[in-house]
Amino acid sequence: MKKVFVSLCMAATVAGLSSCASTKNAATLSSLSGEWNIIEINGSAVVPAPNQEFPFIGFDTKTGQVYGNSGCNRLMGSFDVNANPGQIDLGALGSTRMMCPDMTVEKNVLAALGQVKKYKRLGKENMALCASSNRPVIVLQKKEASAKLADLNGKWMISEAGGETIPSGMEKQPFIEFNIAEKTLHGTAGCNVINGSFNVDDANPVAISFPQVISTMMACPDMEVESRVLKALNSVQTFGKLAGGGIGFYDADNNLVMVLVKK
Repeated sequence: MKKVFVSLCMAATVAGLSSCASTKNAATLSSLSGEWNIIEINGSAVVPAPNQEFPFIGFDTKTGQVYGNSGCNRLMGSFDVNANPGQIDLGALGSTRMMCPDMTVEKNVLAALGQVKKYKRLGKENMALCASSNRPVIVLQKKEASAKLADLNGKWMISEAGGETIPSGMEKQPFIEFNIAEKTLHGTAGCNVINGSFNVDDANPVAISFPQVISTMMACPDMEVESRVLKALNSVQTFGKLAGGGIGFYDADNNLVMVLVKK
């Protein structure tokens, strides 16, 4: 369905927030601190493609660092913590350069962030990021807590590895089954059976790695899928929930290297 973009100013007027020039509901820099989901762009609700992360942005108001994900790639950059209250320039953010199957949300997010010059509170929970004209271009909603290790428990089919979709109808469809209590995993990479354990970090609830995964040594006519699965597993450093209920595994550069869907 084609998205229809409407002006957010109409909704803002209804709430008494016609623009970022208004003094009502003014926000301090500290109110931006933390992570926020990007829920609207130019008045249109953000709808991520299946198995792609919901775009979010995080602000460290002490150091002036910006980080996040624009729907496909990782965001990074900085802002001036000494700017006047209500003012923030996000026009110089950088990002990684991975390609995803659908880049629509990413393009809209990056285009809108490039216009941001101001911020303003919307009600009690949301925040508006505005262009220099005081027009709201992005609406932020406080991000819920990250995925928990317990979310991984059970059997998952591997739907993507190394940025490519796993073909359906394979004789041995790749999957991973986690036993969180014992910190072990079992599955198949497409040809061989895999078993092993995983490491976590108590200081980072979404950190995970698989340094001790072993596999049987059977040869199959086509080992390409298996190679991608094992290579992706070896690079995993963190995990997170994806739009639609899947789990994403990310490498050290926050690139999405594997997608799991519940069996």
